[in-house]
Formats: sequence, C-alpha cells, structure tokens
Amino acid sequence: MLKSFLFFTRFFLFWLLFFFADRLTFIFINSKKLAMVPLSEIMATFYHALKLDLSMVAYILAIPLFSYIYWLLNGRKVVELKWLTVYNKILIVLFSIISVVNFNIYREWGSKINAKAVGFAISTPNEALASSASSPIGLTLSLLVLLIVIGFVLQRHVVLRKLEFKASPIWLRGIAVIILFFLNFLLIRGGFGGSPINQSMAYFSKEQVLNHAAVNTEWNLISSAIAARMTKTNPYNYLSKQVADANIKELYTPAKDTTINILKTKRPNVVLVIIESFTADLTKTLGNEDGITPNFDTLIHKGVLFSNIYSSGSRTDKGLVATLAGFPTLAAGSIVKWPEKMQKIPGISQPFFKNGYQTSFFYGGESEFDNYKAFILSHNYQKLIDRNNFKGGKVTKWGQFDEAVFERQIEDLNKEKQPFFSTLLTLTNHEPYSLPGTYKFGEADNIAKFKSTAHYTDSCINAYLNNAKKESWYKNTLFVFIADHGHILPKNSHEIYVPQRYHVPLLFYGDVIKDEFKGAKFNDVGSQADVAATILAQLDISAKEFVWSKNLLNPYAKHFAFFSWDNGMGFIDNQQCVTFDNVGKTILYNSNAKRKDLTLKTLNSAKSYLQNVYQQFIEL
Repeated sequence: MLKSFLFFTRFFLFWLLFFFADRLTFIFINSKKLAMVPLSEIMATFYHALKLDLSMVAYILAIPLFSYIYWLLNGRKVVELKWLTVYNKILIVLFSIISVVNFNIYREWGSKINAKAVGFAISTPNEALASSASSPIGLTLSLLVLLIVIGFVLQRHVVLRKLEFKASPIWLRGIAVIILFFLNFLLIRGGFGGSPINQSMAYFSKEQVLNHAAVNTEWNLISSAIAARMTKTNPYNYLSKQVADANIKELYTPAKDTTINILKTKRPNVVLVIIESFTADLTKTLGNEDGITPNFDTLIHKGVLFSNIYSSGSRTDKGLVATLAGFPTLAAGSIVKWPEKMQKIPGISQPFFKNGYQTSFFYGGESEFDNYKAFILSHNYQKLIDRNNFKGGKVTKWGQFDEAVFERQIEDLNKEKQPFFSTLLTLTNHEPYSLPGTYKFGEADNIAKFKSTAHYTDSCINAYLNNAKKESWYKNTLFVFIADHGHILPKNSHEIYVPQRYHVPLLFYGDVIKDEFKGAKFNDVGSQADVAATILAQLDISAKEFVWSKNLLNPYAKHFAFFSWDNGMGFIDNQQCVTFDNVGKTILYNSNAKRKDLTLKTLNSAKSYLQNVYQQFIEL
C-alpha cells in the first residue's frame, strides 16, 4: 500500500511543476514591469504560490482519489491508469488555453482571467474578438504550444500509469481511506487556520504583478465563478433607480464644500489605530462604564471626539474596509470575498502615497485572514508587518498581544521618513479574550474577560502614546482612534438590529490639533465610513474617489449613518433610527414610530443606500 502512496506524491509533483512553468511564463511576459524588482523577490513568488497551487491540485485529484479508493476497497491488485493519462492531457490543454488567455487579459485589464471575462466572451463574442484583436497571435500560439508540450512531457515522465496493491486487512485500508480524504480536504481548505484558503494567502509583495503571478490562475477562475453566481443580480432593488439615485444624491450633496480646520498644519504624520471590538459602551464618556477605559476617557478631554459614530457592520472585515476605503457593508455579502472587486475601490493609503507619504500597516495577527492582505498590498501600503514578522514573545490564538504591535510600530516609525501614514489594527480584545497577565475584572464569564481585555488594550494605548511622546515625530502627528465594530458586550443587551450595537468612538488626538479644539465634541450622527473623507479634508487632499464617505467637519454635510448585518440594515440620523429585516421585510426597530412620514423617509434612505451600494459592487 505504501508504494501506491507514491502515486499521489508524483501526481502532486507533476501539477506543481506544470503550474511552475505557467507562472514562469507569466513572469516572463510581464518582465518589463519587474525590471527594477530584485531577483530574490521575484523568486519568492513561487514559494508564496504553493498554498493555492496545492489547493488546486487537491481539487484536480478528487476524481483520481475516488477511483483509487474504489479499487483499494474492492481488493484489486493491479490497476491500469490509461484513463488518467487522458484526464491529465485534457486538463493540460484546457489549463494551457486558460493561461494564454489570461496573459492577454492581464495585459489589457490588469487582472487575471475571471468569471466576468468568461461571461463577456460568451455573451458578446464579437466584442470579445474585437478586444483580442491587438493580442500578439504569434506569441500566444507559441506559448500555448509550449505549455502543452511541457505538460505532456511531464505527464509522461512523472505520473505513474499503473497502481499495484498489496494484500492488506480491510481495517488498514479503511484507515488509509480516512487519511487520504482528510489530507486532500486539508489541502483544498489550505490548512487548519481560522479562515479558509483565499487569494490573499498568495499576496506578499508591493508589486501587484508578483501578487497576481502567485495566485493560481485556475483556482482564481473557479473562485471567481463561484462568487459571480452571488453577484449577478441585485437582491435589494427596493425602489426605482431614479428614486434611489435621487435619495443618495440628496444625502451626499452638501450645500457647500468646506471644512472646520482643527489642525495646525496641512502635512502632519497620521497614525490610524483601529481597535478591535472597542464599542462605545466600554467607555465612561459614552457608555457610562467605570474603570474599563480610564486612559481613553482621559484622552477624550484632550482631543476631538465624534460622539455619535456608528460602525458599518459587526465584523472586522467590514469595519476595516469601511474605515480604510469608505466603502459601506453589503448586508449578507462582504467585498473582501472578492479581491478583484476589492482592489478597484479606493483606499485612504493611496492619496497619502500619492502625496509623498510613507505608508505602513501593522497587525499582530495573520494578515491573510479574510483577505486583509490583498487589500493592504493592492492599495499602496509600502510596508506590511503582521504576526510573521514577530519572533518569540507571548501570543494569543489570533497572534501577538497589542503591546508588542504598538512597540513594533514605534520602533519602525523611528526609522521612517516623514511625513508618514501608518495604520495599526489591534486584536487582543477579541474572543477568546486571552491576556498575558492578570484579568482586571476576573475570568468568571465572557463579560468579565471582555472588559479585562478592553482594559488591557486601553493601557497599551496609554503606554504607546507615552512612548511616542519621547520621539521627535510625535509633535507633528495626528492620531486617529476608532473601533472596527461595536459589540454586544459588555452590557450584553443590544440585539444585532439595535443601533447601540454599532455605536463606536472616533477620536482625533495629538499636539497638531489647535488648542481651541482640544476637548471638543461633535455630537452629530456620522459613520465609520466617513473617516477617510474627514481626515483627507484636514490635509486639503481630494476625497472625491470616496463617494460613500463624507466630511464630518463640514458644517453643511448631512448627518447620518448606514449599517447592516447578514439579513438586515439600519439607517440613523439626528432625528430617527429605523432598522429593517431584508428577509421578513419588516421594521425591527424604530426610535420615532409616531412619525410615520419620517419613518417612511428614513426607511427609503436605508433602502436606497443598500440598493445603490450593492449595485456598485456588482458593476465593479
């Protein structure tokens, strides 16, 4: 039986070599874009590609694996595998065609072949032929022949064409079957990690060409085809397009484009700290909770607080995109699941980069989780530090404790050229609420542990700022603190459809704030998605690309926030909040139910918002 396992080893080796050849060809075709990239970084592409390649081979292996298991359990001693040669050759030809099509699509579109491109070719063949007219036919055919020949030669010399089974007891064969199923499933999934395999696991470079080269072409096509089935039609068409467009235009068209300038300079360093689960309820100022966040409450009296801000969703992936891209949530969907769409929305790091800022991102966990890495590396963050860049020290299930990440950011910023824009995402205040030391509020239940981890993060922020004050760049730095999302804890009383569940603090802090604004509070309703436009307005940098983000410091802006969860949405302004179940088509929460006219207007604002956001998502 052990000899038959050699069959699987050689099968994997064959396809990995074929994908190697495919990837090498892709890099060769795009070599002009990589002229200034070190050879070591180019070669690293092949290492970072392994997870997706192995996953794709595991998918390919599914049919041969079932055949193998059938003959193994059937007691057959010798199995000829002529059909496997045909199976592999068909896939070699198909994958070679996909590869050469991909080369040309990438040249034109800057993205790999996906379901959208295939759909375009099927639905409008004449236009597709016209688009491909400029493709180099000679090179395309040569590469197609080359890949097929390489594949056929490898198939002949690497893959076994005969299986031999030695007699063994049925229980042993049963164990072998379980092991094979488990290993193949593990490879398809990408390991034991909390997040299933995704394109982000292949991203590693600031050079998008290398990131795209590392993503397995066929795996990407299958993934996009599955995802495309969920994005063909808008499930939230509540109103006519004209009415929905008019409602959104009214919301986002201020009478005057201006801002209250709260900073002493137009070119400060900016540090954006996104705090895990740092709901407003944790603070004394906004949640009337004593002793959990004493340091943050002290900072509030020295900075500028936006006291009525609401997160876009209830998960980190949605909060991250809302904060960094000003892009709202999609109710049941999340744009992080579609990297090719995600890279088309703007990121706040991009205008900073274009204006001469050094950009960086710090996170103590796996940046590949929920495709964070794909967003970060496709939006002009020049440096990414995650758990893989830390050595030793105590860690949680999710990664490094917050204190280590804050310390690492200061260490790196001391070496950074100014001005810089740096983002830090904390994680300690995430279940299972682990701490490196004593739990301030005990460990009796999740409420106590949650308060304790929040208190720990609060102490880390305090230590971080005290250490930063010792550095020369501190006096010219604006610190922006916001939560990634709200939380049911510590009060344990807010259902998913209640607005308080999404209430988060937003604080601007630092010596760069004008003295007359230190301790100021802006109490109008706003959204987490407004962070981008608000920061950029202070620096006199255009935010026109951030169409869903508004300047909270524009006195003429409308004051509102939209939030959503898996099957529902909410809209809140200074007058009312209404939340709505998209499945049951019923209002779940209404803060001003007596005003039926106002309720209808607020509900239509929510419907228009989700309808238009989702439509933009479809069209990306």
